[in-house]
Amino acid sequence: MKTQSNNIKKNKLLLVTLILMMTVVFGTSFKKPVDDRKKKSGFVPNKTTAIKIAEAVWFPIYGESIYKKKPYKVKLENGVWIIEGTLPSASKGGVPYIEIKKADGKILKVIHGK
Repeated sequence: MKTQSNNIKKNKLLLVTLILMMTVVFGTSFKKPVDDRKKKSGFVPNKTTAIKIAEAVWFPIYGESIYKKKPYKVKLENGVWIIEGTLPSASKGGVPYIEIKKADGKILKVIHGK
């Protein structure tokens, strides 16, 4: 029962986080017309925004451990932000990884290495 209850709590937290993230990315109203500048720069125009979205997605899934995987490696390839954590050289384990489409903020992939 506790596992099911914990899963429900995690799912609720994930939903709230995604709604907040969408509000930040798309503005407070989903009915506003898209500004021409947004069309050109995309809804995820820079590395700082990409990192904030990545953390908002990772946190409910992987917890506070994501913050121990800083600094994040961030690159833009073919209109897709790729963000992944790093490990100290003597450490074992994996890092979080995410792909976010620059144009519309769509999450394309979320994984965590082992």
